[in-house]
Amino acid sequence: MNFNERIEGLFEEYQRQRNSLTELQEKMRALTATATSPRREVSITVGQNGVMTDIRFPTGAHKRLAPADLTELIMATYTEAKENVMQQAAATLAPMLPEGMDAQALVRGTAGTDAYLPKEPRMATSVREMLNLGRTQQ
Repeated sequence: MNFNERIEGLFEEYQRQRNSLTELQEKMRALTATATSPRREVSITVGQNGVMTDIRFPTGAHKRLAPADLTELIMATYTEAKENVMQQAAATLAPMLPEGMDAQALVRGTAGTDAYLPKEPRMATSVREMLNLGRTQQ
């Protein structure tokens, strides 16, 4: 394979990866999760970033709760919805990540810097080979 064919192949691979990332972004933006309290006092929907997008009171049961109890119930239901969407996001993202990278930690913002900047740069074998073409053997 000559140099131009190798460069063309790398460009095609870049385009495939770019298209995959665009699809991933669309899937991530579309993620939502809804949680409903056990007795259906409240139902909460969150978007992919955990921001509440809807809150509903499907029954009149919430009217019987003291304000502090209703607040606690809303927060617990919100936490459940947020957890669900985080799990969806990690499951969506995981297939795109390099082996060994923790999608859950990445989505939650708890991944260490090695998750973003590995000790050794990732480089396709073909690129390494091309870079070594100009070096003389010692």
